Amino acid sequence: MNANASERLIEATRELLWERGYVGTSPKAIQQAAGAGQGSMYHHFTGKPDLALAAIRRTAEELRAAAEAALGGPGPAYARIEAYLLRERDVLRGCPVGRLTMDPDVIASAELRAPVDETLDWLRGRLAGIVQEGLDSGEFTGPLGAEEVASTIVATLQGGYVLARASGSPAAFDTAVRGLLALLSPRAGH
Repeated sequence: MNANASERLIEATRELLWERGYVGTSPKAIQQAAGAGQGSMYHHFTGKPDLALAAIRRTAEELRAAAEAALGGPGPAYARIEAYLLRERDVLRGCPVGRLTMDPDVIASAELRAPVDETLDWLRGRLAGIVQEGLDSGEFTGPLGAEEVASTIVATLQGGYVLARASGSPAAFDTAVRGLLALLSPRAGH
């Protein structure tokens, strides 16, 4: 029961942070969503900041695992980046990590911000390594810097989520991703 209650509390907090942000995620709302009492919550966690940190770390780990599943696959650099960009996403809910960057309470806390920052750094670094592989193999050509391309990929995804949420349709996200893939395409330069 105990490990189970702890799990339910973390999952409930993740959902609430994604939907409502830190301020909107009250201990009472967490307990209701988790089906756990106040005693259970404070038995496992010192309070809301502690629980939020566990939830943010879990969200960051999941993003990393999902990205790695696509980026760590077989095949040339372009195919792996394409698999990552085209993977299944709940576009209109936004990126669970990207949404945290827009939460003033998360950004104001060095502790809560750290897993978000580390995950985005990891993602840029992982993408840069794959772009560099493509440059080294001659798959990508032209004046491309691996770091710049990696930052462009992350910025396009995060911007795509924002545009999709603004319009209430995933079309803007899909268009941004297709445009980026066309720019990256090894065929584009020939």
